[in-house]
Amino acid sequence: MFGILGGGKGHKIKGTVVLMTKNVLDFNEVVSTAGGGVLGIAGGIFGTANKVVGGIVDGATAIFSRNIALQLVSATKTDGLGNGKVGKQTFLENHLPSLPTLGDRQDAFNISFEWDESFGIPGAFYIKNFMQAEFFLVSLTLEDIPNHGTIHFVCNSWVYNAKNYKKDRIFFVNKTYVPSETPTPLVKYRKEELENLRGDGTGQRKVSDRIYDYDVYNDLGNPDKSADLARPVLGGSSAYPYPRRGRTGRKASKRDPKSEAPASDTYIPRDENFGHLKSSDFLTYGIKSLAQSVLPQFQSAFGLNAEFDKFDDVRGFFEGGIHLPTDVISNISPLPVIKEIFRTDGEQVLKFPPPHVIQVSKSAWMTDEEFGREMLAGVNPCLIQRLQEFPPKSKLDASVYGDQTSTITKENLEINLGGLTVEEALNGNKLFILDHHDAFLPYLRKINDLPTAKSYATRTILFLKDDGTLKPLAIELSLPHPRGDEFGAVSRVILPADQGAESTIWLLAKAYVVVNDSCYHQLMSHWLNTHATIEPFVIATNRHLSVLHPIYKLLSPHYRDTMNINGLARQSLINAGGIIEQSFLPGPFSVEMSSAVYKSWVFTDQALPADLIKRGMAIEDPSSPHGLRLVIDDYPYAVDGLEIWSAIQSWVKDYVSLYYATDDAIKKDTELQTWWKEAVEKGHGDLKDKPWWPKLNTPQNLIHICSIIIWTASALHAAVNFGQYPYGGYILNRPTLTRRLIPEPGTKEYDELSSNHQKAYLRTITGKYEAIVDLSVIEILSRHASDEVYLGQRDNPNWTDDTKALQAFQKFGNKLKEIENKILGRNNNSSLRNRVGPVKMPYTVLLPTSKEGLTFRGIPNSISI
Repeated sequence: MFGILGGGKGHKIKGTVVLMTKNVLDFNEVVSTAGGGVLGIAGGIFGTANKVVGGIVDGATAIFSRNIALQLVSATKTDGLGNGKVGKQTFLENHLPSLPTLGDRQDAFNISFEWDESFGIPGAFYIKNFMQAEFFLVSLTLEDIPNHGTIHFVCNSWVYNAKNYKKDRIFFVNKTYVPSETPTPLVKYRKEELENLRGDGTGQRKVSDRIYDYDVYNDLGNPDKSADLARPVLGGSSAYPYPRRGRTGRKASKRDPKSEAPASDTYIPRDENFGHLKSSDFLTYGIKSLAQSVLPQFQSAFGLNAEFDKFDDVRGFFEGGIHLPTDVISNISPLPVIKEIFRTDGEQVLKFPPPHVIQVSKSAWMTDEEFGREMLAGVNPCLIQRLQEFPPKSKLDASVYGDQTSTITKENLEINLGGLTVEEALNGNKLFILDHHDAFLPYLRKINDLPTAKSYATRTILFLKDDGTLKPLAIELSLPHPRGDEFGAVSRVILPADQGAESTIWLLAKAYVVVNDSCYHQLMSHWLNTHATIEPFVIATNRHLSVLHPIYKLLSPHYRDTMNINGLARQSLINAGGIIEQSFLPGPFSVEMSSAVYKSWVFTDQALPADLIKRGMAIEDPSSPHGLRLVIDDYPYAVDGLEIWSAIQSWVKDYVSLYYATDDAIKKDTELQTWWKEAVEKGHGDLKDKPWWPKLNTPQNLIHICSIIIWTASALHAAVNFGQYPYGGYILNRPTLTRRLIPEPGTKEYDELSSNHQKAYLRTITGKYEAIVDLSVIEILSRHASDEVYLGQRDNPNWTDDTKALQAFQKFGNKLKEIENKILGRNNNSSLRNRVGPVKMPYTVLLPTSKEGLTFRGIPNSISI
């Protein structure tokens, strides 16, 4: 297990401690203490960055004065009470700034432990910080352990002054044990550490805490500031079910005791906020700066000039730029990410990078083929369905909403079916639907009462042509019945046209569809189905799976920074009056709408094969690769995604099989069983009684559960996130807002449909200020950080000492390299028209690797932005 004991008395075990000092790392500290708004924040950041080298030396000097102490804990010898023997307290020694294996801004120190064979082999260590400032502990490596060799401890944790902790901080060796195989001397320490992470469920969390607990989404509103900023509590009720978030324990607001009062900083367990001086910090705090300081400046600047008049005005965002008033430009943050996004210069110009969708052609986005292609290879490729009944029906409660059956007729479709009947096209798997009717119809009265929003619930039917592309046949635009919901919908069917007012109406109809899709994408496909649904698993894993547990080691890389970015989202993105509410159609009802969709969320349907089959986009076929056959062969998201899914599943299977050979081994793993029970019953407690939750009673079910979690946190999130700016940065292609309904004949606005289609389109979709809000944020969200860790990679090669696990992981990495080459090959195949499309934009978003920045490719391990 640990090797044969040996060695004489008086032997010294040499060690190397790697850490990063607070004055190098703590971005949050700079943000909270710098004055002068965004300008002051940035100045503080750059001041810190400029002092990084000196700061390390200063930190090292402080550490020399016996400020950090370690004690080894034996994994093989007990103290007489059955617990691992604890060694003598030992302080850090020499500073080693030139160690060649150090990562960026890491600092190394010597340490020597007295050892004899009565102590045995170390399996853990205690650490005490006697300094006032915290530091980030990266690792400890022990060498020359007699008859054993080297031992690695991978730590990656903030360590505060010892007085902050009720129990001393402990770290474990990089070995892997299911609970029943834990060396007896470590059992107590393993249990105690999990108890520390769970906390007692009371009190307001402090920044130094490492406690993981659950709460409902009761922190999005700000009722004390304004009644208009009150929001319903999401989670904990059948009316508004929702996944749980991390508990902060903040005080209730005065006007609504069920809601937490907002705070400038949202607590997350300390180790979930790495705080490195890295690009992702600039990205996430760039969002905060935008929300709080920069965008309000733009609102005042563009208040008197809120409209685009022609398409060239929109392209001016990327080509000539927009000239800004002096007072606005002086208040734009010098944060690198803000400066790069806005490309401000001495001429006071606001300039965004050109989105991929117009880098080759400025007008191809307007084509019907591109409109259909983006449902298969765009930013939201996981919603289109095969049409399996005609006319399409609604799942809304008929007793509340009346008959919501589609009014699209066979005659509407057959004029463009090339001689086929609707029945023949259905039977031939040729008809598809993008259905945004049921998600939007119940909210349309509220949405259309907003001062800046007017829209329809939409259904779009498309035809699969012989060349593999989709041709839109009809768009149904529906409004609530003026006499009441129970009377059904008032619907209008728009058909393709290429001349006169009808061609502009068709262009507008596509815009209403895309706005619905943009909102559904951001709120449901992206936020709900990845960010929000993964957070309960992050919490449950840290509460119940020890760092020694094999499944903790498997899953933890896929949780990196997720609670951090979700906490930021609740502060600046999805909060009342935040960026999403400002720039997306549903406004104050945005997140509430995602709660309605969560009612029908199914965990097992998040597996890509199950999702494709449920949507009718694939048919079960055991003789085909992945066990299914795609209905559209050239469906880039599905083709690339299935290969990634299979690679993940194979890796998880190889890994799990190393530790669980039988059903009984799964059932007897106490940590594993408690983890899954709590993830379901608390983390997703509003859906806990659903029959579709897998039982954790076989290795196969464990493999499936872990594969879904990893897929969701990595590839699914990548597919719906990193194409946001490449497609949506051109607001004409993916508007997020419509501000008026189709004009009525006889009005000036209707005449404009024929005389000036560009102006008619621009007066309907997202305005100038909202476009800037949208572009500013989605460019940040579409970027990769410099220290991102991608699928098939780990941030520390010593994450486990299990050679077989490392070999299986290497096999996974090699498979991903093969897949990357295959995707590149498919993108060069001109017969696959959906992979590039009229906009000449290859489908690259599921290529596993990426460089830093706005690359339109790369699958990070986790939801980190």
